[in-house]
Amino acid sequence: MSELSLQNGLPFVVVNLQHNGSHIQLSKVLLDTGSAATLLNIDHALELGLDCLPSDPLRRICGVGGAEFVFEKRVAYIALGLMKCMDFAIQIGDMDYGFQLDGIIGMDFLTQVGAQLDLANMKIFNTTR
Repeated sequence: MSELSLQNGLPFVVVNLQHNGSHIQLSKVLLDTGSAATLLNIDHALELGLDCLPSDPLRRICGVGGAEFVFEKRVAYIALGLMKCMDFAIQIGDMDYGFQLDGIIGMDFLTQVGAQLDLANMKIFNTTR
């Protein structure tokens, strides 16, 4: 079970990622059920050694804040509390949305781990896996 924190009315969580032996913990990750994919801020991706290569898939994503191009990489794992996905594809982009974000946890992660939100108690957990 993990805590949700509200900042300016938006739910944020703490996420851990690992890639090629490097580990990073991010505390300003938006939990976004309206986002299909999980997205990482390029600055943190570079800390993990996730550089953009010509062979990386490029995507154009659109949201309320507009559109941007991102590239896709796989990380060894991404974890939200005890909920963990191994060999997980994430999208990496500039994330210039007018406020600081480390990343976005999207529906790809939430459905894969069977996440359940308890907004009355500001918690996220899974009971099935």
